[in-house]
Amino acid sequence: MQERNGAETLVETLLAGKVDVCFANPGTSEMQFVAALDRIPGMRCVLGLFEGVVTGAADGYARMADKPASTLLHLAPGLGNGLANLHNAKRAQVPLVNIVGEHRQGHKATDSPLTGDIEGIATTMSSWVRTCTSADDIAGDAAEAIRVANTLPGRIATLILPADTAWTPARPHARLDFAPPPATLPGDSAMDEAIQALQSGSQVILLLSGRALRAEALAAASRIVQRTGARMLASYSNGRMERGAGRAAIARTPAPVDAGVATFKDASHVILVGAKVPAPMFGYPGKPDYLMAPGSKLIELTGPTDDLLATLQELAARVGATALAPLLDPARELALPNGELTPDSVLRTIAALLPDQAIVVDESISAGRSFFPASLGARPHDYLQLTGGAIGNGLPMATGAAIACPQRKVITMEGDGSSMYTIQALWTQAREKLDVVTVVFANRGYQILKGELAGVGASQWGEQAERMLTIVDPDISWVKLAEGMGVEAASADSCEALAGLLRHAVARPGPFLIEARIGR
Repeated sequence: MQERNGAETLVETLLAGKVDVCFANPGTSEMQFVAALDRIPGMRCVLGLFEGVVTGAADGYARMADKPASTLLHLAPGLGNGLANLHNAKRAQVPLVNIVGEHRQGHKATDSPLTGDIEGIATTMSSWVRTCTSADDIAGDAAEAIRVANTLPGRIATLILPADTAWTPARPHARLDFAPPPATLPGDSAMDEAIQALQSGSQVILLLSGRALRAEALAAASRIVQRTGARMLASYSNGRMERGAGRAAIARTPAPVDAGVATFKDASHVILVGAKVPAPMFGYPGKPDYLMAPGSKLIELTGPTDDLLATLQELAARVGATALAPLLDPARELALPNGELTPDSVLRTIAALLPDQAIVVDESISAGRSFFPASLGARPHDYLQLTGGAIGNGLPMATGAAIACPQRKVITMEGDGSSMYTIQALWTQAREKLDVVTVVFANRGYQILKGELAGVGASQWGEQAERMLTIVDPDISWVKLAEGMGVEAASADSCEALAGLLRHAVARPGPFLIEARIGR
C-alpha cells in the first residue's frame, strides 16, 4: 500500500465515510489537505470567499443530502467567522464535519498572530471536538467524527488538525467503523401517555419538527389527527419541510407572540415529536416566555435519537389509524397577482411559478411569514428556512442545497439586509454553475426590526434609530452586485415584470438574481 501522509489519509477516510463534498476557505495550515485533493480523487471541493458561506453551504447540503459535507477552515479566526451559520446548522439538526487547521504542534508556544483557542470556539456549536496529535490517529479520529455527525438527529463534529500531523507520514490503520448508533423508539410509558391524551377527547396539538416534517411522516401524522381529532402543527423554525400538492399540509406555529399564544390557548395537551417546547424567539415586556396555556400538559414523546417516522407510524397503529388515507393538499391553479410589488405579491408570484420539486430557501424574514398560506396547493417542493435566527444563511444554504440536488431548481427568497452578510455566496454559485434563482426583497431596510422596536415597548424613535434600520443613502444595487460576481441579474418593479423574470430564470441553467423593488 502506498505510503500516505496525514492529509492524504484524512481525504481517504472522509471518502470512505461517504463524505465527498468539502466546502473550503483554506489558509497556510490547510495547504497539505489542499494538495492531497489532487492526489486522492473523489472529493468535490467548493471554495467559499468567506467562512460564513462555507458553513452555511455545508448546512444547506446536509439538509438535502441527509449526510454530512465537510468544511475546511483556517485556525481560530476562520472557525470564528463561520460560527453564526454553524449556529443555524446546529438548530437545523444537520450532520456536519468541520476540519479546522491548526499551527504545527509546538508553534503555539510562540503566540504568533493567528494563535487562538480553537477548541473553545468549536465547543460552542459542536457535539464533538478533538485535536489530532499524531498522523497515525487521523483515520480513527475522522471516522469517529463522521460517526458522531451521522448520529440522530444530526450533529456537528469538529476535528482540529495541526499542520505537522498533516505532512507527517501515517502508518496503516485498522479497519474503520463509520456506523452511527442505531435509531431508537420512545419507551412504552411515553407512548402510552401520548395515546391517553389523544384518546381523552380534549384538545391536543401534535407539534412536529425535524424529520417528522418529511412527506411520509406527515402522512402518518395526518392519519393520527383524523382518528383522534387532534391538531398537527409544525414548530416555527424547522430545517426542512416537504410541502405542496400531494402531501399532507401543515401550518407553522406563528412567529408573533400574541398569535402563538392564541394558537395554543385551548390545547390541554401538547405532544412533542422532534420539536422543542413552543416559545417565542424573544422575551417581551409583559408577554409570556412560553406559548402553551398555564395548566396545559406537555408530553415529550421523542428524544434526540428516536426515529420520528417510525414513532408516528407506531402511534398511528396504536390509535387504529393505519388504514386511513391521509388528507393531502390538492393541486391548485394559483393566480398571479398584478400591479405594484408588495411582500405578499412577491410571495404569491413565487408560489404560482414554482417548478415541480423545487427547493425553496427562505430568508425573507418577516415577508416570508405569509408564504405558507400563499403556497397551499403549489407544486411539490422542499422548504428550507433560517433555523437559528442568525441572518446571512439564505444565500449559502441555497448554494449547498443546489450542490446536493443538482437536478432540482433552488428558489431563494432573500431579505435585502440579510443578503449583505454573505453576498459572496453568489460568486460560488456562478463558479459552480448552480441552478439557483435568488429573489431579493428590496424594501431598503430591516423591516422586522421596526416591528421589534414596538414589540419591546420602544414604539417611538427618531432619526438615529431610523438610520440603524434602513439601508438607504446610498441605495444598494443588487443587480450590480450580482453581475460583479458573475451572476446574471435584473430588477422588477411590478408583478408582471417579476413573473416574466421568474419564468426566464427558471427556464435557463445557472444562477440568476432578481431584485424585487418593493414599494418603489
